[in-house]
Amino acid sequence: MHSLLKRSILSVILVCSLLMLTAASALAQGGIARYPHLPSGYSSIKVFDRHGRFAGRILPEKRFWISIEQIPAFLQNAVIAVEDARFYEHGGIDLRGIARALVKDVVKGKLVEGGSTITQQLIKNKYLTGAKTIERKLEEARLAMEYEKKYSKKQILEMYFNEIYYGNGAWGIAQAARIYFDKNPDELTDAECALLAGVPKNPGRYNPLGKSSDVSRRRDVVLTRMLDLEMISAKQKQKLRTRPVTVVQRGQAPYYLAHIRDELVRKFGARIIDQGGLEVTAAMDLNLQKLAEKTLRDGVKKVSPQLQGALISLDPATGDVLAAVGGVNFAKSNYDRAFVARRQPGSTIKPLIYAAALEVGITADSVWDDTPVAYNRGNNQTWKPFNYGREKYGALTLRQALAYSNNVITVKLLDTIGVPYFTGFARNAGLPLRASNDLSLALGTEDVTLHDLVAAYTPLANGGVKSEPRTILRIYDKKHRSWADNPASATQVLSPAAAYITTRMLKDAMVYGTAKSLKPFSQKRPSAGKTGTTDDYRDAWFIGYTPHLLTGVWVGYDKPRPGGRGFTGGVVAAPIWRQFMEPALASGPATDFPQPETVVTVSVDPATGSLATPDCPEKRDELFIEGTQPTVYCPKHGGDALNPEPPSPSDLPGDGAPVAEPPPPSPPL
Repeated sequence: MHSLLKRSILSVILVCSLLMLTAASALAQGGIARYPHLPSGYSSIKVFDRHGRFAGRILPEKRFWISIEQIPAFLQNAVIAVEDARFYEHGGIDLRGIARALVKDVVKGKLVEGGSTITQQLIKNKYLTGAKTIERKLEEARLAMEYEKKYSKKQILEMYFNEIYYGNGAWGIAQAARIYFDKNPDELTDAECALLAGVPKNPGRYNPLGKSSDVSRRRDVVLTRMLDLEMISAKQKQKLRTRPVTVVQRGQAPYYLAHIRDELVRKFGARIIDQGGLEVTAAMDLNLQKLAEKTLRDGVKKVSPQLQGALISLDPATGDVLAAVGGVNFAKSNYDRAFVARRQPGSTIKPLIYAAALEVGITADSVWDDTPVAYNRGNNQTWKPFNYGREKYGALTLRQALAYSNNVITVKLLDTIGVPYFTGFARNAGLPLRASNDLSLALGTEDVTLHDLVAAYTPLANGGVKSEPRTILRIYDKKHRSWADNPASATQVLSPAAAYITTRMLKDAMVYGTAKSLKPFSQKRPSAGKTGTTDDYRDAWFIGYTPHLLTGVWVGYDKPRPGGRGFTGGVVAAPIWRQFMEPALASGPATDFPQPETVVTVSVDPATGSLATPDCPEKRDELFIEGTQPTVYCPKHGGDALNPEPPSPSDLPGDGAPVAEPPPPSPPL
């Protein structure tokens, strides 16, 4: 106690000594505005979801300056009353205030109050740290007196209002008025001013979005001080205490709104954010967005708190992005892993290869062998792909190969249709890939975004029609009172038959394949999907869909590193997908994918791919694009007797030479 008293008395002596000095100002001369002046008539960009529910605002990130004439007199008086009642009387430091603060310090036994003037607070915010030391207070006092010599009281007050922190990222009264009330400072009411005047004491606690009891109590302190100083009457105080104030709540869907900001900048240029005045109707469904955020956060945390993730869900018919989450915590990391981050997709790229193969006449029941083959990469180098876990299944139909995510057969399939053809096919579907890539493309070795990968699945879920994803439906310009629509865009990039058969193949992946953990879900709701896991278990994916909702999930580390054995799409990403899809679809009917007329169903022997005979020990109905179905019965089980007799020479045209079969279709380049 005695030590503190000595230090406190010493500080008074030193401050008094400073008052006796005539120090030359070492500060630069010039204008006081440090930022661009606030544009007149500004209003923030408001974002609403597809149902008209307010989702949040898009505000300029840069700071603006406002002149003292644009700051309400009530706010000026309120701040002076609660922060520095003798502001217009002292020369930068207030000896009465210091003496009062020292008494409190001694009583409390610690430095709890500094007796700072508005000028000192301005100095501390601009130049010094917040450390409560005598040395810092002395430097603060010296600079404050220099400021008082250099600037008028109005200039100092103007600088104070533009420099002080108001919480929630609001530096200066211009940002504070905009963030909390969506107004310019000169539009603030007296009741709103009373709230803001109390914030600088403790911005984290007393800002208008803080705990209502704390905020109200601090406002009452402001009003009481104004009454004591006869700035307001008792009647005014009571009126302002009871007057309701509407505070703009924190924005929702931060990742989605950040993407809309980027879209607006791409469309209109960076100045559009500073100009404001727009009302944006987003494709978002706010309920699904909240569900997606919670599901991703909880699902990723269950695996590991250090992991990150992303989720995109859209309507495959329109491309409307109903939910988009770029990470598990926007406040800690605003990096967008849904639209921006690029990672290897692993096996989630395989359905596109199989769809491309169906399109050129290869059938789902064709039998392939998964014996590994070495491929020449040039420069005397070879590459031999293996299955996950190096399993060998032997002969498999393409349907089975996709369900089991067979690597070897997929590489052979890509080799058959050709890399240039497939990259062109993928590009048309919405997934830009390098044509120069080699057969390793079949294993998902080229980086893609979750957004582009999900977009490329829309033709599979939508009868071969690619729907361009869109996050903005329409924009209203309040200044010009005009609307700008962003219509849906769709293109047929795949035959309805190939899309349907690929989807039915992906149904099997959820019944007995790599996503078999989703079998109960698929039995309740017709659905299709594909897992993806990259080398060393670095990325876990699942892309799945019903006729009305397409959702993709990615989980991994921002700095790629192995997640450990078992870190697979089926184990990590698929459960998150299910946790989102079940409630997202709960209110809708469980409809199936419509079968096109160009798809025919034929009973085949799965071992041979031929038409099944009565003696075939195993039969299965298989789907074919019309014209590609088998026409020969199984030769192993009595098919020869059922097959039609070859034509005799007399039945042949011309000189009796057989008519040549047309060559099989070659992949378009």
